[in-house]
Amino acid sequence: MFLKMKRILLLPVLVLFLVSCNEYQKVLKNEDTKVKYELAEKYYDEGDFKRANRLLEQIAPRFAGKPQGERVQFFLANTYFQIRDYNFAGYQFERFIKSYPKSEKASEASFLGAKSYYMLSPKYSLDQTDTDKALVKLQGFINSYPDSEYLPEANAMAKELTTKKEKKAFEIARQFTKLGKSYFLDYNVSAIAALDNFISDHPGSVFREDAYYYKVEATSNMALNSTEDKKKERLDNARTAYDNLIKYYPETKYAKAATQLIEKIDKELQLYKEVQDNLTK
Repeated sequence: MFLKMKRILLLPVLVLFLVSCNEYQKVLKNEDTKVKYELAEKYYDEGDFKRANRLLEQIAPRFAGKPQGERVQFFLANTYFQIRDYNFAGYQFERFIKSYPKSEKASEASFLGAKSYYMLSPKYSLDQTDTDKALVKLQGFINSYPDSEYLPEANAMAKELTTKKEKKAFEIARQFTKLGKSYFLDYNVSAIAALDNFISDHPGSVFREDAYYYKVEATSNMALNSTEDKKKERLDNARTAYDNLIKYYPETKYAKAATQLIEKIDKELQLYKEVQDNLTK
């Protein structure tokens, strides 16, 4: 009985769905722009962006230069965004802004265009070309519309992408440090250079403390496995790296590991001093 009632209740829904599909297919083949526009707007208002998008794709070129062109172009761009086709969304929002720079929708279009590229940004370990583009677009929006209601979200996205790029740069430097633990001199040299660049280029990074600590590791690896003729200089460099870590982060989370390393460095420095003192006697 229950299943029979359920089928009866679902029947009107199925009929409406079939009628809607039939109407949609007919309008797709129809050459009447007005009819397509009206149905596209109906679908758009109902949140059926996939169907709206296909209809708008067909009619958008016919509205170029006409009063309704601005509305159609924005709708088209936004349907791409809503169906998560972010490549086309970003492109279409850029077209909208170029065509209608004084539009009331210009701020929203600029934001959604930037957000489209933000959505394309991959995880930090991959190529960050889309991340760079998103940051440029977000900064352009922030500069152009400082009073926009979308500003807090834009700033949050920009911060997230900046942190992602910083993480990529930091992870490269850390990887060199890990490889340097196997006592490969070239990796330690690369690690120190990469960490120095990171610290210089990203003064406000959340990874800054980590970078200072890994420089202690890299310089210690280099010093403790150095040839005698360069050992003193490298031991001093390790001691300086440790001093900088403690100077900027006196309560560092790396206190235990850093202390273990500097104790080895100080022991080697003391041995070196004793050897030199004996030679001068």
